[in-house]
Amino acid sequence: MSTTIAELSLSPAYRLAQRAVASWLERGQAGARQAAFAARAALASLDTVERSRLARWLAWLAVAAHSRGEESPQARVGRLDASLHQAMEDALARLPAGMLGSTPKLYRRSAWVSADTAPRMTSVNRAR
Repeated sequence: MSTTIAELSLSPAYRLAQRAVASWLERGQAGARQAAFAARAALASLDTVERSRLARWLAWLAVAAHSRGEESPQARVGRLDASLHQAMEDALARLPAGMLGSTPKLYRRSAWVSADTAPRMTSVNRAR
């Protein structure tokens, strides 16, 4: 018997990373530091396609949080991993316009700085 539904197969590394990030997001402030280490370790094993897939999942979580009036996970993802946050921002930008609700400014790109971002000197060398 044949099926017409395409089956999505997720790698064990992706499933582990998704569970680790979900656990980290659910913990809030208590125990988040230890969960962040586990999430970063799980993210390190993902390839480019899987990171993109995880970013799209996080973008949909941000839309769901916005629709429920909850805090978006964007800021926390930005502190966890800057490249994953950027991929999440890109995924949010590709969502249909109606998905963002009446306040799309919440999803616009902003300059995030995290622990894995090199520091930038801005006004030290400027002539006045």
